[in-house]
Amino acid sequence: MVRILFITLLLFVPEALHASSTEVASEQDYYPISTVTPPDAIKLEVSGIAVLSTNEVAVVNRRGELWRIQNPDSTPNFKLFASGLHEPLGLAWRSNAFYVVQRSELTRIVDNDNDGIADEYQTFAKGWGVTGNYHEYAYGPKFDSAGNAWITLNSTLGKRLVDDFAWRGWGLRVEPDGSWTPISGGMRSPSGLGVNHLDDAFFTDQQGNWVATCSLSHMRTGAFHGHADALKTMSGPVPGFVKPGPLPEDLLLPEAARKVPGLALPAVWFPYRKMGMSATDVTLDNTAGRFGPFTNQLFVGEFVQSRILRVFLEKVGGEYQGACFPFREGFQCGVLRIEFGPDGSMWVGQSNRGWNSFGSRSYGLQRVAWIGTTPFEIATMHALPTGFLLRFTEPVAHESAEDLRTWKLSSYTYEYHSTYGSPEMNTKNVTLSAVNISPDGFEVRLETRGLREGYVHELRAPALRSSSGRQLLHSEAYYTLNRIPRSP
Repeated sequence: MVRILFITLLLFVPEALHASSTEVASEQDYYPISTVTPPDAIKLEVSGIAVLSTNEVAVVNRRGELWRIQNPDSTPNFKLFASGLHEPLGLAWRSNAFYVVQRSELTRIVDNDNDGIADEYQTFAKGWGVTGNYHEYAYGPKFDSAGNAWITLNSTLGKRLVDDFAWRGWGLRVEPDGSWTPISGGMRSPSGLGVNHLDDAFFTDQQGNWVATCSLSHMRTGAFHGHADALKTMSGPVPGFVKPGPLPEDLLLPEAARKVPGLALPAVWFPYRKMGMSATDVTLDNTAGRFGPFTNQLFVGEFVQSRILRVFLEKVGGEYQGACFPFREGFQCGVLRIEFGPDGSMWVGQSNRGWNSFGSRSYGLQRVAWIGTTPFEIATMHALPTGFLLRFTEPVAHESAEDLRTWKLSSYTYEYHSTYGSPEMNTKNVTLSAVNISPDGFEVRLETRGLREGYVHELRAPALRSSSGRQLLHSEAYYTLNRIPRSP
Protein backbone atom coordinates (compact mmCIF):
# COMPACT_ATOMS: atom_id res chain seq x y z
CA MET A 1 0.00 0.00 0.00
CA VAL A 2 1.35 3.41 -0.96
CA ARG A 3 1.75 5.71 2.03
CA ILE A 4 1.39 9.48 2.03
CA LEU A 5 3.56 11.39 4.52
CA PHE A 6 1.14 13.49 6.54
CA ILE A 7 2.23 16.72 8.21
CA THR A 8 -0.05 18.27 10.82
CA LEU A 9 -0.65 21.98 10.19
CA LEU A 10 -1.94 24.72 12.45
CA LEU A 11 -5.55 25.64 11.77
CA PHE A 12 -4.92 29.36 11.84
CA VAL A 13 -1.87 30.47 9.86
CA PRO A 14 -0.53 33.83 11.08
CA GLU A 15 0.22 35.13 7.63
CA ALA A 16 -1.49 34.39 4.33
CA LEU A 17 0.60 32.37 1.93
CA HIS A 18 0.72 33.82 -1.56
CA ALA A 19 2.29 31.64 -4.22
CA SER A 20 4.21 33.76 -6.68
CA SER A 21 4.19 33.19 -10.42
CA THR A 22 7.47 31.27 -10.14
CA GLU A 23 6.30 28.95 -7.34
CA VAL A 24 4.09 25.89 -7.61
CA ALA A 25 1.17 26.31 -5.22
CA SER A 26 -0.03 23.47 -3.02
CA GLU A 27 -3.39 22.75 -1.42
CA GLN A 28 -2.03 23.54 2.05
CA ASP A 29 -1.25 27.09 0.90
CA TYR A 30 -5.01 27.74 0.82
CA TYR A 31 -6.65 25.04 2.93
CA PRO A 32 -4.42 23.95 5.85
CA ILE A 33 -5.41 20.97 7.98
CA SER A 34 -5.40 20.83 11.78
CA THR A 35 -5.76 17.69 13.88
CA VAL A 36 -7.78 16.95 17.01
CA THR A 37 -5.82 14.52 19.19
CA PRO A 38 -7.97 12.28 21.43
CA PRO A 39 -6.73 10.56 24.58
CA ASP A 40 -5.02 7.24 23.89
CA ALA A 41 -7.93 5.29 25.35
CA ILE A 42 -10.41 6.69 22.79
CA LYS A 43 -10.39 5.00 19.40
CA LEU A 44 -11.96 7.82 17.41
CA GLU A 45 -13.08 5.89 14.32
CA VAL A 46 -15.41 8.71 13.30
CA SER A 47 -18.54 7.57 11.48
CA GLY A 48 -20.72 10.64 12.02
CA ILE A 49 -20.26 14.34 12.85
CA ALA A 50 -22.59 17.02 14.20
CA VAL A 51 -21.14 20.49 14.74
CA LEU A 52 -22.89 22.04 17.74
CA SER A 53 -21.09 25.40 17.87
CA THR A 54 -17.74 26.96 17.06
CA ASN A 55 -16.40 25.44 20.29
CA GLU A 56 -18.09 22.03 20.34
CA VAL A 57 -18.42 19.13 17.96
CA ALA A 58 -20.04 15.73 18.49
CA VAL A 59 -19.01 12.49 16.82
CA VAL A 60 -20.12 8.89 16.75
CA ASN A 61 -17.73 6.07 16.06
CA ARG A 62 -18.22 2.59 14.68
CA ARG A 63 -17.83 1.18 18.19
CA GLY A 64 -21.22 2.68 19.02
CA GLU A 65 -20.08 5.63 21.13
CA LEU A 66 -21.26 9.24 20.91
CA TRP A 67 -18.69 11.76 22.15
CA ARG A 68 -19.07 15.49 22.72
CA ILE A 69 -15.79 17.38 22.26
CA GLN A 70 -15.43 20.87 23.69
CA ASN A 71 -12.63 23.26 22.69
CA PRO A 72 -11.46 20.99 19.89
CA ASP A 73 -9.02 23.61 18.55
CA SER A 74 -7.07 24.12 21.76
CA THR A 75 -7.27 21.64 24.65
CA PRO A 76 -9.97 19.17 23.63
CA ASN A 77 -12.29 17.90 26.36
CA PHE A 78 -13.91 14.56 25.46
CA LYS A 79 -17.12 13.53 27.23
CA LEU A 80 -18.96 10.29 26.51
CA PHE A 81 -22.60 11.19 25.88
CA ALA A 82 -24.06 7.86 24.71
CA SER A 83 -22.95 4.31 24.03
CA GLY A 84 -24.23 0.90 22.96
CA LEU A 85 -25.27 2.02 19.47
CA HIS A 86 -25.24 -0.58 16.69
CA GLU A 87 -22.62 0.60 14.18
CA PRO A 88 -23.91 4.17 13.66
CA LEU A 89 -22.96 5.67 10.29
CA GLY A 90 -24.15 9.25 10.56
CA LEU A 91 -25.15 11.88 13.11
CA ALA A 92 -27.33 14.99 13.17
CA TRP A 93 -28.22 17.56 15.83
CA ARG A 94 -31.71 19.03 15.69
CA SER A 95 -34.01 20.67 18.27
CA ASN A 96 -31.73 19.79 21.19
CA ALA A 97 -31.55 16.11 20.27
CA PHE A 98 -29.15 13.87 18.40
CA TYR A 99 -30.41 11.72 15.54
CA VAL A 100 -28.44 8.68 14.46
CA VAL A 101 -29.16 5.76 12.17
CA GLN A 102 -28.36 2.38 13.66
CA ARG A 103 -28.61 -0.76 11.56
CA SER A 104 -32.26 -1.35 12.43
CA GLU A 105 -33.65 2.09 13.20
CA LEU A 106 -33.35 5.87 13.24
CA THR A 107 -32.85 6.82 16.88
CA ARG A 108 -33.46 10.12 18.67
CA ILE A 109 -31.17 10.60 21.68
CA VAL A 110 -31.98 13.21 24.35
CA ASP A 111 -30.52 14.53 27.60
CA ASN A 112 -33.59 15.32 29.71
CA ASP A 113 -31.82 16.54 32.85
CA ASN A 114 -29.06 18.48 31.04
CA ASP A 115 -26.22 16.69 32.81
CA GLY A 116 -24.36 16.01 29.56
CA ILE A 117 -25.24 12.31 29.43
CA ALA A 118 -27.99 10.74 27.33
CA ASP A 119 -31.10 9.76 29.27
CA GLU A 120 -33.41 8.47 26.57
CA TYR A 121 -33.01 6.56 23.31
CA GLN A 122 -36.21 6.89 21.32
CA THR A 123 -37.01 4.80 18.25
CA PHE A 124 -37.92 7.49 15.73
CA ALA A 125 -38.31 5.31 12.62
CA LYS A 126 -37.87 1.62 11.82
CA GLY A 127 -39.27 -1.14 9.62
CA TRP A 128 -36.64 -1.98 7.02
CA GLY A 129 -35.13 -5.44 6.81
CA VAL A 130 -32.08 -6.60 8.76
CA THR A 131 -30.70 -10.09 8.18
CA GLY A 132 -27.43 -10.03 10.10
CA ASN A 133 -25.34 -9.68 6.94
CA TYR A 134 -22.02 -7.88 7.42
CA HIS A 135 -22.73 -5.33 4.66
CA GLU A 136 -26.18 -4.23 5.82
CA TYR A 137 -25.13 -0.73 6.78
CA ALA A 138 -27.63 2.07 7.26
CA TYR A 139 -26.48 5.64 6.64
CA GLY A 140 -27.69 9.03 7.81
CA PRO A 141 -29.64 10.99 8.62
CA LYS A 142 -29.36 14.20 6.61
CA PHE A 143 -32.20 16.68 7.10
CA ASP A 144 -33.80 18.93 4.51
CA SER A 145 -35.40 22.31 5.26
CA ALA A 146 -38.84 20.74 5.76
CA GLY A 147 -37.53 18.57 8.59
CA ASN A 148 -37.46 15.34 6.60
CA ALA A 149 -34.63 12.96 7.46
CA TRP A 150 -33.02 11.16 4.51
CA ILE A 151 -31.35 7.80 5.00
CA THR A 152 -29.93 5.13 2.70
CA LEU A 153 -29.67 1.36 3.13
CA ASN A 154 -26.84 -0.80 1.87
CA SER A 155 -27.62 -3.85 -0.24
CA THR A 156 -27.10 -7.15 1.54
CA LEU A 157 -24.25 -8.32 -0.74
CA GLY A 158 -23.89 -11.90 0.40
CA LYS A 159 -24.94 -14.38 3.07
CA ARG A 160 -27.73 -13.60 5.52
CA LEU A 161 -29.03 -15.23 8.66
CA VAL A 162 -32.72 -14.63 7.92
CA ASP A 163 -34.66 -13.50 4.85
CA ASP A 164 -35.85 -10.14 6.19
CA PHE A 165 -34.09 -7.85 3.71
CA ALA A 166 -36.94 -5.48 2.78
CA TRP A 167 -35.87 -2.20 1.20
CA ARG A 168 -32.17 -2.96 1.16
CA GLY A 169 -30.57 -0.81 -1.55
CA TRP A 170 -33.16 1.95 -1.19
CA GLY A 171 -33.20 5.58 -0.12
CA LEU A 172 -35.89 6.56 2.39
CA ARG A 173 -37.43 9.87 3.38
CA VAL A 174 -38.53 10.00 7.02
CA GLU A 175 -41.24 12.55 7.76
CA PRO A 176 -41.13 14.73 10.92
CA ASP A 177 -43.65 12.35 12.56
CA GLY A 178 -41.40 9.30 12.01
CA SER A 179 -43.34 7.77 9.14
CA TRP A 180 -41.24 6.99 6.09
CA THR A 181 -41.47 6.43 2.35
CA PRO A 182 -39.09 4.61 -0.02
CA ILE A 183 -38.12 7.16 -2.66
CA SER A 184 -35.67 5.51 -5.07
CA GLY A 185 -33.95 2.15 -5.33
CA GLY A 186 -31.10 0.38 -7.04
CA MET A 187 -28.26 1.39 -4.70
CA ARG A 188 -25.30 -0.86 -3.98
CA SER A 189 -23.37 0.75 -1.11
CA PRO A 190 -24.73 4.30 -0.70
CA SER A 191 -22.40 5.38 2.08
CA GLY A 192 -22.79 9.13 1.72
CA LEU A 193 -25.81 11.39 1.38
CA GLY A 194 -26.52 15.08 1.49
CA VAL A 195 -28.95 17.83 0.51
CA ASN A 196 -28.10 20.67 -1.86
CA HIS A 197 -29.12 24.33 -1.64
CA LEU A 198 -32.33 23.58 -3.59
CA ASP A 199 -33.35 20.91 -1.04
CA ASP A 200 -32.72 17.98 -3.37
CA ALA A 201 -31.17 14.86 -1.82
CA PHE A 202 -28.13 13.07 -3.26
CA PHE A 203 -26.18 9.93 -2.42
CA THR A 204 -22.84 8.45 -3.39
CA ASP A 205 -22.47 4.84 -4.47
CA GLN A 206 -19.35 2.70 -4.61
CA GLN A 207 -17.96 0.71 -7.49
CA GLY A 208 -19.02 -2.94 -7.64
CA ASN A 209 -21.49 -5.17 -9.40
CA TRP A 210 -23.91 -3.09 -11.49
CA VAL A 211 -21.96 0.07 -10.50
CA ALA A 212 -19.28 0.91 -13.06
CA THR A 213 -17.36 3.32 -10.83
CA CYS A 214 -18.17 5.53 -7.87
CA SER A 215 -20.95 8.02 -8.49
CA LEU A 216 -23.20 10.79 -7.18
CA SER A 217 -26.94 10.45 -7.88
CA HIS A 218 -30.08 12.46 -7.26
CA MET A 219 -32.64 10.66 -5.06
CA ARG A 220 -36.04 11.33 -6.56
CA THR A 221 -39.38 9.60 -6.67
CA GLY A 222 -39.42 6.50 -8.85
CA ALA A 223 -35.76 6.51 -9.93
CA PHE A 224 -33.99 3.18 -10.46
CA HIS A 225 -30.26 3.58 -9.91
CA GLY A 226 -29.24 0.31 -11.54
CA HIS A 227 -28.43 -2.30 -8.88
CA ALA A 228 -30.56 -5.41 -9.32
CA ASP A 229 -30.78 -6.49 -5.66
CA ALA A 230 -33.05 -3.58 -4.74
CA LEU A 231 -35.73 -4.93 -7.06
CA LYS A 232 -36.15 -8.13 -5.06
CA THR A 233 -36.14 -6.33 -1.71
CA MET A 234 -39.23 -4.26 -2.56
CA SER A 235 -41.98 -5.24 -0.13
CA GLY A 236 -44.70 -3.33 -1.92
CA PRO A 237 -45.34 -0.84 -4.71
CA VAL A 238 -43.56 2.52 -4.80
CA PRO A 239 -45.32 5.57 -6.28
CA GLY A 240 -43.89 6.39 -9.69
CA PHE A 241 -41.54 3.41 -9.71
CA VAL A 242 -41.72 1.12 -12.74
CA LYS A 243 -40.12 -2.20 -11.89
CA PRO A 244 -38.03 -3.21 -14.90
CA GLY A 245 -37.97 -6.74 -16.16
CA PRO A 246 -34.79 -8.79 -16.57
CA LEU A 247 -31.81 -6.45 -16.73
CA PRO A 248 -29.59 -6.54 -19.82
CA GLU A 249 -25.89 -7.30 -19.56
CA ASP A 250 -22.77 -5.85 -21.15
CA LEU A 251 -24.32 -2.75 -22.68
CA LEU A 252 -22.67 0.64 -22.74
CA LEU A 253 -24.45 2.86 -20.25
CA PRO A 254 -26.08 5.21 -22.80
CA GLU A 255 -27.71 2.19 -24.45
CA ALA A 256 -28.69 0.65 -21.11
CA ALA A 257 -30.39 3.91 -20.11
CA ARG A 258 -32.54 3.69 -23.24
CA LYS A 259 -33.47 0.04 -22.70
CA VAL A 260 -34.02 -0.25 -18.93
CA PRO A 261 -37.30 1.38 -17.79
CA GLY A 262 -36.67 4.05 -15.18
CA LEU A 263 -32.89 3.68 -15.16
CA ALA A 264 -31.52 7.01 -13.92
CA LEU A 265 -27.86 7.59 -14.69
CA PRO A 266 -25.79 9.32 -11.99
CA ALA A 267 -25.43 13.07 -12.06
CA VAL A 268 -21.67 12.61 -11.77
CA TRP A 269 -19.34 9.69 -12.29
CA PHE A 270 -16.03 9.72 -10.38
CA PRO A 271 -13.49 8.12 -12.76
CA TYR A 272 -11.80 5.27 -10.94
CA ARG A 273 -8.41 6.04 -9.37
CA LYS A 274 -8.35 9.44 -11.12
CA MET A 275 -10.98 10.77 -8.70
CA GLY A 276 -10.98 8.07 -6.07
CA MET A 277 -11.91 4.48 -5.38
CA SER A 278 -14.57 4.64 -2.66
CA ALA A 279 -16.83 7.71 -2.47
CA THR A 280 -18.36 8.57 0.90
CA ASP A 281 -20.08 11.58 2.46
CA VAL A 282 -21.76 14.52 0.74
CA THR A 283 -21.95 18.00 2.24
CA LEU A 284 -23.07 21.39 0.94
CA ASP A 285 -20.91 24.49 1.07
CA ASN A 286 -23.45 26.75 2.77
CA THR A 287 -20.79 29.00 4.24
CA ALA A 288 -21.60 32.06 2.07
CA GLY A 289 -17.98 32.43 1.00
CA ARG A 290 -16.25 31.69 4.30
CA PHE A 291 -14.77 28.54 2.77
CA GLY A 292 -13.69 30.16 -0.46
CA PRO A 293 -15.21 30.61 -3.91
CA PHE A 294 -17.34 27.42 -4.00
CA THR A 295 -20.63 28.48 -2.39
CA ASN A 296 -23.51 26.02 -3.02
CA GLN A 297 -21.22 23.38 -4.45
CA LEU A 298 -20.99 19.89 -2.93
CA PHE A 299 -17.96 18.29 -1.34
CA VAL A 300 -17.59 14.51 -1.39
CA GLY A 301 -15.39 12.32 0.78
CA GLU A 302 -13.09 9.65 -0.66
CA PHE A 303 -12.11 6.71 1.51
CA VAL A 304 -9.22 4.78 -0.08
CA GLN A 305 -7.25 7.80 -1.26
CA SER A 306 -7.99 9.82 1.92
CA ARG A 307 -9.09 12.92 0.09
CA ILE A 308 -12.03 15.26 -0.60
CA LEU A 309 -13.53 16.01 -4.00
CA ARG A 310 -15.56 18.98 -5.20
CA VAL A 311 -18.71 18.79 -7.35
CA PHE A 312 -20.46 21.44 -9.45
CA LEU A 313 -24.01 20.55 -10.57
CA GLU A 314 -26.44 22.04 -13.04
CA LYS A 315 -29.75 20.96 -14.51
CA VAL A 316 -30.02 20.12 -18.21
CA GLY A 317 -33.34 18.87 -19.53
CA GLY A 318 -34.70 18.91 -15.99
CA GLU A 319 -32.07 16.48 -14.65
CA TYR A 320 -28.85 17.03 -12.73
CA GLN A 321 -25.43 16.55 -14.26
CA GLY A 322 -22.11 18.23 -13.74
CA ALA A 323 -18.40 18.12 -13.09
CA CYS A 324 -16.12 16.84 -10.36
CA PHE A 325 -12.72 18.24 -9.42
CA PRO A 326 -9.96 17.31 -6.97
CA PHE A 327 -10.00 19.47 -3.84
CA ARG A 328 -7.83 18.34 -0.89
CA GLU A 329 -5.72 15.27 -0.15
CA GLY A 330 -3.33 14.30 2.63
CA PHE A 331 -5.72 13.31 5.43
CA GLN A 332 -4.67 10.84 8.12
CA CYS A 333 -6.75 8.01 6.66
CA GLY A 334 -10.02 7.27 4.88
CA VAL A 335 -12.44 10.23 4.79
CA LEU A 336 -15.79 8.92 5.98
CA ARG A 337 -17.78 11.99 7.13
CA ILE A 338 -17.52 15.73 6.44
CA GLU A 339 -19.51 18.61 7.89
CA PHE A 340 -19.24 22.40 7.85
CA GLY A 341 -19.23 24.37 11.07
CA PRO A 342 -20.74 27.81 11.80
CA ASP A 343 -17.33 29.45 11.34
CA GLY A 344 -17.09 28.17 7.75
CA SER A 345 -14.48 25.49 8.39
CA MET A 346 -14.90 21.84 7.42
CA TRP A 347 -14.74 18.96 9.90
CA VAL A 348 -13.42 15.67 8.49
CA GLY A 349 -14.05 12.36 10.30
CA GLN A 350 -11.90 9.41 9.34
CA SER A 351 -11.40 5.68 9.78
CA ASN A 352 -9.69 3.05 7.69
CA ARG A 353 -12.05 0.44 9.19
CA GLY A 354 -9.65 -2.35 8.31
CA TRP A 355 -10.16 -1.77 4.57
CA ASN A 356 -6.91 0.19 4.21
CA SER A 357 -6.51 3.76 3.07
CA PHE A 358 -3.71 6.19 2.35
CA GLY A 359 -2.26 8.01 5.35
CA SER A 360 -0.45 7.53 8.62
CA ARG A 361 -3.27 6.67 11.08
CA SER A 362 -6.16 4.25 11.48
CA TYR A 363 -8.70 6.90 12.52
CA GLY A 364 -8.98 10.58 13.28
CA LEU A 365 -10.77 13.91 13.32
CA GLN A 366 -9.34 16.86 11.40
CA ARG A 367 -10.43 20.32 10.35
CA VAL A 368 -9.89 22.23 7.12
CA ALA A 369 -10.06 26.04 7.05
CA TRP A 370 -9.66 28.54 4.21
CA ILE A 371 -7.00 31.15 4.96
CA GLY A 372 -8.61 33.80 2.74
CA THR A 373 -6.33 33.56 -0.30
CA THR A 374 -8.14 32.28 -3.39
CA PRO A 375 -6.46 29.55 -5.45
CA PHE A 376 -6.50 29.65 -9.24
CA GLU A 377 -9.12 27.00 -10.03
CA ILE A 378 -11.85 26.05 -12.47
CA ALA A 379 -14.79 27.23 -10.36
CA THR A 380 -17.61 25.93 -12.59
CA MET A 381 -18.02 23.95 -15.80
CA HIS A 382 -21.27 24.32 -17.74
CA ALA A 383 -22.32 22.20 -20.70
CA LEU A 384 -23.18 24.02 -23.95
CA PRO A 385 -24.71 22.71 -27.18
CA THR A 386 -21.27 22.75 -28.80
CA GLY A 387 -18.84 22.59 -25.90
CA PHE A 388 -18.26 23.84 -22.36
CA LEU A 389 -18.22 27.16 -20.54
CA LEU A 390 -15.55 27.38 -17.84
CA ARG A 391 -15.49 30.04 -15.14
CA PHE A 392 -12.27 30.58 -13.22
CA THR A 393 -11.49 32.09 -9.85
CA GLU A 394 -8.99 34.47 -11.48
CA PRO A 395 -8.76 35.91 -15.02
CA VAL A 396 -6.85 33.68 -17.42
CA ALA A 397 -3.84 34.81 -19.42
CA HIS A 398 -5.14 35.30 -22.97
CA GLU A 399 -2.06 33.98 -24.72
CA SER A 400 -2.16 30.80 -22.65
CA ALA A 401 -5.92 30.22 -22.96
CA GLU A 402 -6.13 31.00 -26.69
CA ASP A 403 -3.61 28.29 -27.57
CA LEU A 404 -5.60 25.19 -28.56
CA ARG A 405 -2.72 23.03 -27.37
CA THR A 406 -3.42 24.16 -23.80
CA TRP A 407 -6.59 22.07 -23.69
CA LYS A 408 -6.85 18.27 -23.77
CA LEU A 409 -10.38 16.87 -23.95
CA SER A 410 -11.48 13.25 -24.26
CA SER A 411 -14.64 11.27 -23.54
CA TYR A 412 -15.48 7.74 -22.45
CA THR A 413 -18.29 5.77 -20.90
CA TYR A 414 -18.75 2.56 -18.93
CA GLU A 415 -20.41 -0.81 -19.28
CA TYR A 416 -23.57 -1.87 -17.44
CA HIS A 417 -23.28 -5.40 -16.11
CA SER A 418 -23.46 -7.57 -13.00
CA THR A 419 -19.69 -8.08 -12.74
CA TYR A 420 -17.54 -5.85 -10.55
CA GLY A 421 -16.96 -2.34 -11.93
CA SER A 422 -16.08 -1.37 -15.48
CA PRO A 423 -13.04 0.01 -17.26
CA GLU A 424 -13.37 3.18 -19.31
CA MET A 425 -14.97 2.19 -22.59
CA ASN A 426 -15.04 3.63 -26.11
CA THR A 427 -12.54 6.42 -25.36
CA LYS A 428 -12.10 9.12 -27.99
CA ASN A 429 -10.40 12.49 -28.17
CA VAL A 430 -12.74 15.45 -28.52
CA THR A 431 -11.69 17.97 -31.17
CA LEU A 432 -11.40 21.55 -29.96
CA SER A 433 -12.26 24.02 -32.72
CA ALA A 434 -12.13 27.41 -30.98
CA VAL A 435 -11.54 29.15 -27.64
CA ASN A 436 -13.44 32.32 -26.75
CA ILE A 437 -12.47 34.38 -23.71
CA SER A 438 -14.78 36.85 -21.98
CA PRO A 439 -13.62 40.49 -21.79
CA ASP A 440 -12.90 40.21 -18.05
CA GLY A 441 -10.94 36.97 -18.57
CA PHE A 442 -12.92 35.00 -16.01
CA GLU A 443 -14.80 32.85 -18.56
CA VAL A 444 -13.53 30.60 -21.33
CA ARG A 445 -15.82 29.02 -23.88
CA LEU A 446 -14.49 25.85 -25.48
CA GLU A 447 -16.03 25.11 -28.87
CA THR A 448 -15.82 21.44 -29.73
CA ARG A 449 -16.87 18.79 -32.19
CA GLY A 450 -17.92 15.34 -31.09
CA LEU A 451 -19.71 15.71 -27.73
CA ARG A 452 -21.41 12.45 -26.72
CA GLU A 453 -24.41 12.00 -24.44
CA GLY A 454 -23.95 9.49 -21.63
CA TYR A 455 -20.18 10.00 -21.59
CA VAL A 456 -17.71 11.48 -19.12
CA HIS A 457 -15.77 14.33 -20.74
CA GLU A 458 -12.31 14.60 -19.22
CA LEU A 459 -10.61 17.99 -19.45
CA ARG A 460 -6.93 18.65 -18.71
CA ALA A 461 -5.17 22.01 -18.94
CA PRO A 462 -1.82 21.84 -17.10
CA ALA A 463 -0.29 24.58 -19.26
CA LEU A 464 -3.00 27.17 -18.52
CA ARG A 465 -1.89 30.28 -16.65
CA SER A 466 -3.77 33.05 -14.92
CA SER A 467 -3.29 36.72 -15.73
CA SER A 468 -0.84 36.90 -12.80
CA GLY A 469 1.10 33.89 -14.08
CA ARG A 470 -0.21 31.26 -11.66
CA GLN A 471 -0.77 27.61 -12.57
CA LEU A 472 -4.09 25.93 -11.90
CA LEU A 473 -4.06 24.33 -8.47
CA HIS A 474 -5.96 21.43 -10.07
CA SER A 475 -5.76 21.25 -13.83
CA GLU A 476 -8.29 18.46 -14.43
CA ALA A 477 -12.09 18.27 -14.50
CA TYR A 478 -14.53 15.48 -15.33
CA TYR A 479 -17.95 16.43 -16.68
CA THR A 480 -20.68 13.76 -16.85
CA LEU A 481 -22.62 14.74 -19.97
CA ASN A 482 -25.89 12.82 -19.71
CA ARG A 483 -27.63 15.36 -21.93
CA ILE A 484 -26.28 17.88 -24.42
CA PRO A 485 -28.15 21.20 -23.94
CA ARG A 486 -30.32 22.32 -26.81
CA SER A 487 -29.88 25.73 -28.37
CA PRO A 488 -32.33 28.30 -26.96
